[in-house]
Amino acid sequence: MNEKNSLDIDLCFKDLENPVDLFSEWFNEAKKTEINDPNALALATVNKNGIPSVRMVLLKDFSKNGFVFYTNLNSRKSNEIKSNPNASMCFHWKSLLRQVRIVGELSNVSDEEADQYYNSRSYGSRIGAWASKQSSILSSREELLNSIKEFKKQFPNEDNVPRPKHWSGWNLNPQEIEFWLDGKDRIHERLKYVKTENNKWERNLLSP
Repeated sequence: MNEKNSLDIDLCFKDLENPVDLFSEWFNEAKKTEINDPNALALATVNKNGIPSVRMVLLKDFSKNGFVFYTNLNSRKSNEIKSNPNASMCFHWKSLLRQVRIVGELSNVSDEEADQYYNSRSYGSRIGAWASKQSSILSSREELLNSIKEFKKQFPNEDNVPRPKHWSGWNLNPQEIEFWLDGKDRIHERLKYVKTENNKWERNLLSP
């Protein structure tokens, strides 16, 4: 029989006041068991007309201040974020039979943070940030490959490729974080944290 926490749900939910601490523990477990990209998440945004879109991105950093990913600031997702900063993230770790859903508001990371991460990327990835006009229509694949060649000529020194101003990161400041564990007969276990007005977190069990 599985051990339980104080709320009578699986001990993997712990008894932590801050959900980011629990996320960190679950994420560390996922890094041991997921075959590919344990930091992959589905990011949902909404445009100015209220039409939603969702895509997979990679989490690159997180702390009690939020969850960070990087992208082209002229992409569809970024344009939607600029018009409506409310967004949601969903991590699904099939190997653990767990999900984490996060709801909050997005804001730009600092230039210093963006520079630090950008400079840690491979040469090809840094060139790609210049060459790809993300989400725009291509006349052919060759158009993109030619753009990559041109920017490699412009920045031949692999140690000196500046970050384009149109490429940076977004930080999701969480207001709600829900942890989900698969259960027998679809009787799942769900624990939701909601941030209160005084920036404290309330925990509640949810029915599956």
